[in-house]
Amino acid sequence: MSPSKRSHCLISFALDIFGDKWSLLVLRDLLFKDKQRFGELLAAEERISTNILAERLAQLEAEGLITKSRDKTNRRQYVYAPTPKALDLLPALLEISIWSAKYDPKTAAPPALMRRNRADRNGFIRELVARLTRQNAKT
Repeated sequence: MSPSKRSHCLISFALDIFGDKWSLLVLRDLLFKDKQRFGELLAAEERISTNILAERLAQLEAEGLITKSRDKTNRRQYVYAPTPKALDLLPALLEISIWSAKYDPKTAAPPALMRRNRADRNGFIRELVARLTRQNAKT
């Protein structure tokens, strides 16, 4: 067992990777909100601090959930992209979104997105994966 993993329990394993307050929000922005650069991720409404964002990006990269590459248009910046391992989290993130929309009376979830998710989850996931794959190919 890796020193960073508490046990081989399925839930514990996942929580050791992305169970903190920020990691899923960073993945949300990369997967659903087309954010790719540090400054874009930093501008999230939850107001993550720069040091925490840098730490989470490094952790997600070390776990193989994101890649980091030089921005082709501005070599001083990096572009972050989800890996296939992160794309495999889409069904779980969509389920969390449905649960949150159901129980948060002030949900910020766009109604059209939630309808699309409920109507054809697999098709929606395929569309998201295709869009992210095209986006990653451009960077």
